[in-house]
Amino acid sequence: MDLNIIWFLLIGGLLTGYAILDGFDLGAGILQFFTKTEEEKRTILKAIGPFWDGNEVWLLTGGGAIFAAFPHVYATVFSGFYMAIMLLLVGLIFRALSIEFRNQVDSAIWKNFWDKAFSVASLIVALLLGVALGNIFIGIPLDGTKNFTGSFFTLLRPVPLAIGLTGVIMFILQGSSFLAIKTSGDLQSSAKVWIRNSWRLLIIFLILTVLLVAVTDASKITTIFSNITGYLILLVLLAALISLPIFLNRGYPVRGFLSSSLIIFSMMAVVGATIFPNMVPALNPEFSLTIYNASSTPLTLTVMLVMALIGMPIVVAYTAYIYLLFRKID
Repeated sequence: MDLNIIWFLLIGGLLTGYAILDGFDLGAGILQFFTKTEEEKRTILKAIGPFWDGNEVWLLTGGGAIFAAFPHVYATVFSGFYMAIMLLLVGLIFRALSIEFRNQVDSAIWKNFWDKAFSVASLIVALLLGVALGNIFIGIPLDGTKNFTGSFFTLLRPVPLAIGLTGVIMFILQGSSFLAIKTSGDLQSSAKVWIRNSWRLLIIFLILTVLLVAVTDASKITTIFSNITGYLILLVLLAALISLPIFLNRGYPVRGFLSSSLIIFSMMAVVGATIFPNMVPALNPEFSLTIYNASSTPLTLTVMLVMALIGMPIVVAYTAYIYLLFRKID
């Protein structure tokens, strides 16, 4: 296994870790739309409070890794997705502001405004992340100089939008699974209902998205079934989808959350296995950015790998410690 493949897997792991970890607090933020009482809203914020800012570090680390290991990918994506990235940053900023400002004024109108801002920002961030992943999956218009030749509206094609909506539902499922662990009483009962509803919607949207991909670009379906890795990923995805409601019905919320996380892992793995060895597939395959034509020098990849091998265990250990420390709500 060469350095380019190692970095492809490392970046995929970082982005998958972000989707799993920040996925539950994005989902919890969206679910605030459906809460009724002040106590429920405060409980949701308290449940994600110790984790949400640390979860976003995984996204920053992934972006930094792309910049160091695949600078052409960084330049192309960040310039071509400029408007979408700006909206994403606005959403992330408003999420932070909503949490910090909500309780600064003892006013129902003030709190309601920031609660709505938090939910809307969470929805926007979740949707944009899914749409971005959908564009990487289906391919984007690039020219021979690695420049994006589309516009913001090019990103809003049917397949990326379908994947974006599927991602939103997946994050809602992840958020409700997390709340089923961290809450009790009426809110926990509501979380279990949200799990069942979002699980059903996810199945529907997965089927619709697969059909849409099959109609627009059947080669993506062929690719995932072309080797044993694709079959294994799909088997894991199917097992996770089946096991989640079983664990919920048997009263094992932690296992349900792990199944939800495994669904996200499998969906990200499907994208990775489909686009490999590309980092950014182009509509014209000749112009695609691959792990070889878009990478840094071997020396840079080697030095960065040494730094990653030192730093990543620390990040993982710290993350695990925080989750163990705040495993219960006081």
